[in-house]
Amino acid sequence: MAIARTIGGYFEERWSWAAVWSRRLALFDAVLAGVAIAAHRLQLIQTLPFFWIVANVVAIALLALLLAAAGFQRVWHLGERGGGDLALAVLVCALLLAPVAFGGWLAWTSPALSDISTDVGDPPQLSVAGALRDSSMNAVVPITGVQGALQLQAYPAITGRRYDAPFEQIVQAVEGLMKLQGWEIVSPLPTGAEMEFTLEAVARLPILALPYDVAVRITDEGNATYVDMRSSSRYGARDLGVNARRITDFLVELDAQAATLAGVAPPAEPAELETPLTPPIPEESPPQ
Repeated sequence: MAIARTIGGYFEERWSWAAVWSRRLALFDAVLAGVAIAAHRLQLIQTLPFFWIVANVVAIALLALLLAAAGFQRVWHLGERGGGDLALAVLVCALLLAPVAFGGWLAWTSPALSDISTDVGDPPQLSVAGALRDSSMNAVVPITGVQGALQLQAYPAITGRRYDAPFEQIVQAVEGLMKLQGWEIVSPLPTGAEMEFTLEAVARLPILALPYDVAVRITDEGNATYVDMRSSSRYGARDLGVNARRITDFLVELDAQAATLAGVAPPAEPAELETPLTPPIPEESPPQ
């Protein structure tokens, strides 16, 4: 109860219990989400229990919104206090549920794929990744014809690369880019005598740190070096387009480095002209 003074004396103002508990649940939910994300990034909890915590975060946020709706009705119709609590609860719940809603939209609009490769017929092997996965994760299996056709329809631009650069330099460039991205390389590096080599790594999402397995196959063709790439989700039947974006972004960076290794600089932005496009008209000489 809160006491408010009026000209005639005192009267009691009732606080909306629904508004108060909505705020409490929303703030608790925000702390729970932050602790869960931090613990998963530090690998203190496994991914599957993390998913269950996320599901509980969503459920608590929805419950807090229901209480906020009930509190708003009492504040509006009965004059109870708690408008600030309602505003804070709704804001916190909106911030918690917005990524979930965006992920749902991506799941609805993206193809049902969780394993993407530049070569759907003969994708790079995930030998080490297969040993790292357990029964709760997606199995490492060949890409089926249906999945390959769906990928080619959804991501036709994801193809392998052929570079006019030595095999060893491309291997070093791939290794350097993986380390620059913060990926954990899990396969041994080449000894120097291979004509074909596959480098495997574990990549994680920037915030949620969900794990994905990546394989880059590098083939020495003599006068050129060919690169294929594969990115596979450990969990879920839909990757929300994450694997396709990862391959695209990685190969764009590798294109730039390979162009430098081959002695072909990437196209530069056109510089501004310091002189006019037309030459100045010469002044007429004075008559003699």
